[in-house]
Amino acid sequence: MRSPLCDVVVLCDLDRDLASARAEQFGIPEVETDYQRLLSRIDIDVIDIVTRGKDRGENHQELTFATLEAGKHVLCEKPVCHDYRDIRRAHELAESKNLKTKVGLTFRYAPAIMYMQALIAEGFIGEPFIFNGFEQNYQWINPDTPMDKRPHKERSEGTEIKGYDPAPEAIQVLSLEGYGAPIIDIGMMSVRSDLDRVVGTLKNMLPYRRRTNLDTERERINVDDADIFIGECANGALLSIQSSYVTVGNYPGIEARIFGSEGALICRLVEEFGECETLRGAKPDAVEFVPMSIPPEFFPPGAHPGEPWPSLFYGNLVHNFMKELVDGSEENQGNFGQSAKVQEVINAVALSHRQRRWVDLPLESMD
Repeated sequence: MRSPLCDVVVLCDLDRDLASARAEQFGIPEVETDYQRLLSRIDIDVIDIVTRGKDRGENHQELTFATLEAGKHVLCEKPVCHDYRDIRRAHELAESKNLKTKVGLTFRYAPAIMYMQALIAEGFIGEPFIFNGFEQNYQWINPDTPMDKRPHKERSEGTEIKGYDPAPEAIQVLSLEGYGAPIIDIGMMSVRSDLDRVVGTLKNMLPYRRRTNLDTERERINVDDADIFIGECANGALLSIQSSYVTVGNYPGIEARIFGSEGALICRLVEEFGECETLRGAKPDAVEFVPMSIPPEFFPPGAHPGEPWPSLFYGNLVHNFMKELVDGSEENQGNFGQSAKVQEVINAVALSHRQRRWVDLPLESMD
């Protein structure tokens, strides 16, 4: 709503009452419950897929391909698909139809991260040596917080049962995909390179928790709630990533550190003491990290001091996509092609955990 380059014309949800309430809240003129009606309209240019279902990846995948086939540009929350090969197919379909895509890798659009990338491009760090990335907070540190946080009114048939197999090698990927994806994206962007190989491990720190709000007892749920991996980049840089949603710390919990031959930068996206983002830099002749002010051009329209991170960062994401669509250039950052690379790393780390070995990239198979 804050971008002057687009109009939000319709909101679609299976729950019409919820859709109507949100439409009234944000001044959206129409609501729908059938997404096919949206796809058939010629006055709609972009569809934003933010659905949740029994499996978001499968849900997103079905809607993404249908939207692209209908000739609409797509903004989709992560994961577009669980398998990087399917995301790549979606990217190729979009390119064949001259459509642009974007994935909800929201934190690459934080003003501090955007300025950090501009400094790297200008040569502030020189040759990249090491990237350390973290995305971790306390969202599920309480085992009585349901694994599925949606407020269920009744039990639904066919709901996916996560983490039913307690074997370590059968752990279900969760934090690595949900939390790891954005910091993997920032890491690859910061070192200016793809990864050559990775090795990592996934852990289930809190094995017993409630499954939904309808459950009163905790049960064994073997999901990845903490993980660490290291990688070797094609350009010689090293990269390490740690993600978890059972670690003490506030939202969103991103920290990105890049060290190079001529300087270093540390960016934190954490709501602390009235601030949601900070950027600090250091040089070989001034090794104490000092705060860096973020120029106004890296903020979205309508940004204001003290704005909460969700609207600030997502406002930048949406406005960036709208600019890419209206300017007619080839620019299309954070698209399905980039998302496929991130998902391929996630798939490789999961394979590394299951087989207890280094895994080379690009992947030859998922087995």
